[in-house]
Amino acid sequence: MTDRPGIELTRRNLLIGGGAGVGLLVAWAIWPREYLPNMMVEKGEHLFGPWLKIGEDGRVTIAVPQAEMGQGSYTALAQIVAGELGADWRTVAVQPAMPSPVFANDLFVREWSSAFMPASVGALADTGLAGALGKEWAKRSGFMITGGSTSIRQFEHPCRAAGAAARVLLCQAAAARWDTAWENCDTANGFVTFERKRIPFAELVAEAASYDAPSPIPLRASPVNGLSGKEAVRLDVAAKVDGSANFAGDLRLPDMLYASVRAGPIGDTRLKEIDRAGASGIKGIVDIVRTDGWVAALATNWWAANKALDAMSPVFATTGRMPDSATMSETMERALNKGPGSRLVDIGSVDGSLDKAADTRVYRSQYAVQPAVHAPLETRSATAAYKNGRLTLWLATQAPEAARQAAASAVGIASDDVTLIQMLAGGSFGRNLDSQIAAQAAILARHVERPVQVVWSRPEDFIRDIVRPPAHARMTAALGKGGVIEGMAIRIAVPATARQQVRRLEGETPAQSVKSVAGEHDPLAIDGAAPPYAIPNLSVDHFPVDLPLPTGLWRGNAHSYTAFFVESFVNELAAAAGIEPLSYRMQMLVGQTRLARCLTGVAALAGWDGGVENSGKGLACHSMYGSHIAVIATARTSEQGVRVDRISAVVDCGRLINPELARQQIEGGIIFGLAQAVGSATEYENGLPVARRLRDIDLPLLADIPEIDVEFIRNEEDPGGVSELGVPAVAPAIANALFSAAGVRLRELPLLSRGL
Repeated sequence: MTDRPGIELTRRNLLIGGGAGVGLLVAWAIWPREYLPNMMVEKGEHLFGPWLKIGEDGRVTIAVPQAEMGQGSYTALAQIVAGELGADWRTVAVQPAMPSPVFANDLFVREWSSAFMPASVGALADTGLAGALGKEWAKRSGFMITGGSTSIRQFEHPCRAAGAAARVLLCQAAAARWDTAWENCDTANGFVTFERKRIPFAELVAEAASYDAPSPIPLRASPVNGLSGKEAVRLDVAAKVDGSANFAGDLRLPDMLYASVRAGPIGDTRLKEIDRAGASGIKGIVDIVRTDGWVAALATNWWAANKALDAMSPVFATTGRMPDSATMSETMERALNKGPGSRLVDIGSVDGSLDKAADTRVYRSQYAVQPAVHAPLETRSATAAYKNGRLTLWLATQAPEAARQAAASAVGIASDDVTLIQMLAGGSFGRNLDSQIAAQAAILARHVERPVQVVWSRPEDFIRDIVRPPAHARMTAALGKGGVIEGMAIRIAVPATARQQVRRLEGETPAQSVKSVAGEHDPLAIDGAAPPYAIPNLSVDHFPVDLPLPTGLWRGNAHSYTAFFVESFVNELAAAAGIEPLSYRMQMLVGQTRLARCLTGVAALAGWDGGVENSGKGLACHSMYGSHIAVIATARTSEQGVRVDRISAVVDCGRLINPELARQQIEGGIIFGLAQAVGSATEYENGLPVARRLRDIDLPLLADIPEIDVEFIRNEEDPGGVSELGVPAVAPAIANALFSAAGVRLRELPLLSRGL
């Protein structure tokens, strides 16, 4: 990157008064608009911009700026680039992109502008100025992040432009040989073609790399081409199947030590004492490292290190508040009863519509969700090597710059002295936004001056988890003649989760992030709560609650619980009105044609019978991130709890980059939604989660997975989010199915937990 003025960029200096945002935009105008490629090349490889390189053997290597967590980002983004390029998919490889402003995820920043802006800014977070500031800040700070179903929505056009630029350069080189205009040439399957002539990329790359691409870059006529829009083979599957894929915990370095770490309860916790003598007889122990907040054992193998921690019986002292489920529930109820709340949606006159008139009936229900852990198959792990003031970090992270800064701060070096090597993640669901383990690995590697691999045990992973927040919702609606919803008031008590998440990305500890945003309103904490239906009088209020529990992103984010509140309550209202649930929704979907098509489509797919008594079928729908889904679940209760026999879904997520990838993500999201409905949660006692093992959170087993049918509504709308879309509508569909089967309305997640 070229030189730039010495302005320190943080979220806090984005707005320091009424006109500061405009001033920053003016100042940014003198910053560089072009950034040099930083992709490493070997002999015989040639760069074609920051996104890809092509070797003289014909191999095309594409840089992917999004973490691969099983969602298929390596494949989908590479397909877009390779499709525009005209590459042979068999010659395509990928590698994680190096940090660069080119790969900044400004869409995430713009959609999360309310969390990045100070709470005092208020309505400005929804203005065009905020969007412009967010876009520029993301680029200037090199803000790379994987989250919010933004991968395709953010990077489809840059990927197309990257592939198209390389295609033009190759065509220019071939055209010079054939003595024709480059516009007469095209590419396909790794060849440049003109009439009946063709030359493989491998023979042209050296010449092509010396040409300059025209401006603007001519894209193909359609984003659907020889690769993009097709079911290309996933690039990460073969290595995962044969075991050659490397995760952070698979790395092996010469002279490397293994570390297990133990910290105390959530809150203001300090390590009080350890029994060092207890670990003295354990074979393989090399060192014990003690800090104010945690203790680590280093050994020649991880099992010895973890056993040593058990033997040392560390004692922690916590001051102030600690998470406790009963107390947190009381706090949320108190917030709903006494406020203050922030009205984030206000349509019509809700209070007037809820006044009991002669021709209206008012219905009230209360819902709740418990805290939910991420529980990916791979616990947090990281490997670090420190030498001569520089740190190399091998880590799976959704926020690479935040991880670099956390590691650098922990050992007192500049973040530019930290090289982060992005690893594959064995699942994440938002878990890998946390950078605590990066700091621990850095401290331990510097301490012993040897490579150190840190792996958290499952109990440690649960204790340190940044959970999906608990939430309470109070739903009120007035039904007029014919069961029409005249007004609806939605009140949700939940922590300022998104604001906490942003504070941690800035470098605050989990405990600090809780204190920093205590009592602040957070529109993203109730994202998805506004129903898609035409309700003339509607209000949605956020009641921020200050809980001593760090909370963060979870697959589906706030939609994972707001959809449960809304879609369950709408079914209650349909029952009260005596109207079949599908018809009830359809009559309110004014202007929501894409969601309506999903509803009618899933009714046909699942053989919808109206959800009549004892049918065991339940319906729900939801829209998020530009995509739409409708779900019908067939469920019942048994001696083992909730039993789901079938889940059908019809999805409209716009133009599909890879239909099979999209299907995998929807099916995976449905299973995740099933897990949310029956488990995933934990209660808290004395600052610690009750759940310590996977068996404690009642995840569905393979035998519990129902038959899943997914169909897509094909169109050429811009791609919407897919990876999280499958989650939100599943739990309310199951709850509605159980009401149909047994006549019992379950209003808490997990279902059958306590009931309200």
